Amino acid sequence: MPSNSDLIKWAEQGRLHVKYQNCTSGAAAGAATRSAVWTIPNNISNFNPALGGTPNTAALRVGQTVMISDKTPGSNLTNKGVITVAPTAGAPNVVTIAYYEASGQTMAAGVACDIFIYGSEFNKGTDGMVGSNESDDFIFDNKPIIIKDKYSVSGSDMAQIGWIEVSGEDGVSGYLWYLKSEHDTRLRFEDYMETAMIEAVPAEATSGAGDFFQGVAAGNSAANLNGSEGVFFVVGQRGNVFGGGNPTTLAEFDSIIQRLDKQGAIEENVLFVNRDFSFDIDDMLATQNSYGAGGTSYGLFDNDEEMALNLGFSGFRRGYDFYKSDWKYLNDPTMRGGLVGGAINGMLVPAGSTTVYDQILGKNAKRPFLHVRYRASETEDRRYKTWITGSAGGAKTSSLDAMEVNFLTERAVCVLGANNFFLFQDA
Repeated sequence: MPSNSDLIKWAEQGRLHVKYQNCTSGAAAGAATRSAVWTIPNNISNFNPALGGTPNTAALRVGQTVMISDKTPGSNLTNKGVITVAPTAGAPNVVTIAYYEASGQTMAAGVACDIFIYGSEFNKGTDGMVGSNESDDFIFDNKPIIIKDKYSVSGSDMAQIGWIEVSGEDGVSGYLWYLKSEHDTRLRFEDYMETAMIEAVPAEATSGAGDFFQGVAAGNSAANLNGSEGVFFVVGQRGNVFGGGNPTTLAEFDSIIQRLDKQGAIEENVLFVNRDFSFDIDDMLATQNSYGAGGTSYGLFDNDEEMALNLGFSGFRRGYDFYKSDWKYLNDPTMRGGLVGGAINGMLVPAGSTTVYDQILGKNAKRPFLHVRYRASETEDRRYKTWITGSAGGAKTSSLDAMEVNFLTERAVCVLGANNFFLFQDA
C-alpha cells in the first residue's frame, strides 16, 4: 500500500461504552445510605469518552443509570442507581449516585468497585440530557526505513565461464553462471524486506544507533528519528504478551480467550507458531478426542479410517475460531530458530480488516490489521527497486570495471488494533 510521507499516521477509536474501575464511596453500607458520593481514580486514561469541552472529566451525566459492582473476590454485592450530581471541572472525578434499592448501599465504605453506565431515566416533561460525550481517538504513527543490498562482480570474473546447476527457493532451476550469487542476494534481500518489518525497533534517545544515523556525538541523539516500529515491538508495547511458555491446556487457552473478550473480540484469529508450539497445540487437542481418553477413533474428520494417522490440527474453535500455521521464520536455524534470549514461540494475529482514520488521506479507510506501507509517488516507486550500474555486463553507467546489482525498498509495517494481537514468549 503506497504512502508519500515520511511519517505514516492513523487514528483508532477508543471504547464505545463507559466503565470506571476501582471507584470508592466514603459512605457506610445500610439503608441510611440512599445516595452516596463516589470517587473515580483521577486517571485521564480512564476517561474515554470524556465530557465535551472538559477532556479531564469523567463521562458521567445526570440521569444516567449505572451498575456498581464490588470488586472483592467472591463478593456478590451490587447496587444500581441514577446519577444525581455529575462531575464538574472543579471536581472532575466525583459523582453522586442515588440507589434504586431501599436497602441502600450494599458495600462498605472504601471498597473498590466497578461502575458502568447501562442507560438513563428521566421524568415526563423534563429537559434533555445535559452535556455530551466526545470520543477520544488514539493517534499512532510509524516511519518507513530504507533497506538496501548489492551484488557486485568484476568484469574480469564475468569473463570466466562457470556453470552451476541451481534449484532456487523461488522455483528457479537450471544452469546459471555467476548470477547464482546474484540470485541468492536477491532472495536474501526479499527475506530481509519481511524480517525487518517484524524485528525493527525505534532508536531510543542517546542510543548508539541513534548517534550513528544522526551523525552526532555519543549520547546526543534524539528519540524516534531512526529505526521503525516492527510487529514484535508494537505487540510487545500495545498488545498482549503470554510470557509463561506455550499454553498447553484448555485452561490456559481460556485465559487467552477471556483476554480477547476484553479487547476487540475478533471472531477469527491465526496462530503463527514454531514447531514446538505447533506440537503442543496438537497434543492438547488430541487429548480432547475420544482416542485420547482411551476410546477408539479412526480419524479426525468424518471418522475416516484412512485419516487415523493424521495427528495434526489446522484449527479449532473455542469461543473464537483459531487457525494454526507453522511459521518457518521461527524454525529457521539461521534466523530465530533455536534462540534462547528473547525467544518467541508464536504470535496470534486477528484475521480480516478494521476501519481507521488515515490522517494522510484525510478520510476513513478499511485496512488489514497487519499490512505494509511503502514510499511511492507519481515519479518514484520505492516498493522494490533494482537496477544495474558499472561498465561490465552490458551496463554503461560509470567507469567502474564491474557490474553492480542494487536493491532498495523503503517501507514500514502498520499494526492496527494491536490490542487484539498476542505474542507468545518462551518461559
